[in-house]
Amino acid sequence: MATLHKITPCLWFNDQAEAAAAFYCDIFPNSRITAVSHYGEVGQEIHGRPPGSVMTVAFELDGQPFTALNGGPTFTFNEAISFQINCESQQEVDFYWEKLSQGGPVEAQICGWLKDKFGVSWQVVPTVLIEMLLDKDKAKSGRTMAALLQMKKLDIAELKRAYSG
Repeated sequence: MATLHKITPCLWFNDQAEAAAAFYCDIFPNSRITAVSHYGEVGQEIHGRPPGSVMTVAFELDGQPFTALNGGPTFTFNEAISFQINCESQQEVDFYWEKLSQGGPVEAQICGWLKDKFGVSWQVVPTVLIEMLLDKDKAKSGRTMAALLQMKKLDIAELKRAYSG
């Protein structure tokens, strides 16, 4: 049996768990689907899912375990929960932004945040931004924050310009 992590995020989908897991695994390195379970006849009066349809998909994104559940339309995603991707370069920011935003709502893109086509929120964040925002020089961190608030996808060069004054 595989080692279980103490905490594994579970993402509730209507009926797109397998498609979402495959989509994410195609984007992130060192990722894979590790298990798929199916609904049976037992409990059908409660879950209402056809026997044999996908119930859960266990997957890893760069080693981080996730579970995707086809639970029906009762619950949907919102911005209260998001996944942060720490990026070392503009090339990495551009890559994740492009891949994850495909098919997602453009109006949900703000300050490095986006929603993917499944409604999951992501923050695509250059690691240098965190350093700039934590600078004890309030003028530098303030200029950085002001620049950040004007952006959709984050631009490292522009953030550095703002930081430097």
